Amino acid sequence: KIELCGRTAYKSEEKITPSSAEKFVKSIISRGHESVIEHVNITVKFITDRGVSHELVRHRLVSYTQESTRYVNYSKHGMTVIEPLIAEGSFEYILWLNRMRQVEQDYNELIKSGAKPEEARCILPNCLKTEIVTTANLREWRHILKLRTSKEAHPQIRELMLGLLREFKEKLPIIFDDVHENCYIQTKG
Repeated sequence: KIELCGRTAYKSEEKITPSSAEKFVKSIISRGHESVIEHVNITVKFITDRGVSHELVRHRLVSYTQESTRYVNYSKHGMTVIEPLIAEGSFEYILWLNRMRQVEQDYNELIKSGAKPEEARCILPNCLKTEIVTTANLREWRHILKLRTSKEAHPQIRELMLGLLREFKEKLPIIFDDVHENCYIQTKG
């Protein structure tokens, strides 16, 4: 599909063969002709915390569907949190864990006293687990991964995106090899 779209620009569709796509796509990406890869979308479902999801939704050329704290009643479904990158057992971790237990108890009390989930959500933490379905075209995924796998990225979104980048590289190496290489070169440098 990418080759067919790209060859339209050059009126070279007659050059398409069963084995021509890889070389053609690699060539257009290396020349910066990335508009061609916008014709293919990939949808990914992330399970992360709300803080990381707030960073993800800053990318505007993407479609999102996210678990709603307005409608989900966590007193029925249970409140799940994503553990922070704090050493388990440390003073900071114990402080965090105690706060999460208190938040869950307070949330359940609010619901029990008649508050709607949309009202009780005001006390939910940023580390509340959320599920977010994300659809973007290949060019935007390249952009997101370049930003969110850099050493300057927040550690939790970086961890999430490094896993996605490895999977994309495995399944679509022509599109993501250079992003993967640059990510690891930057990390070492």
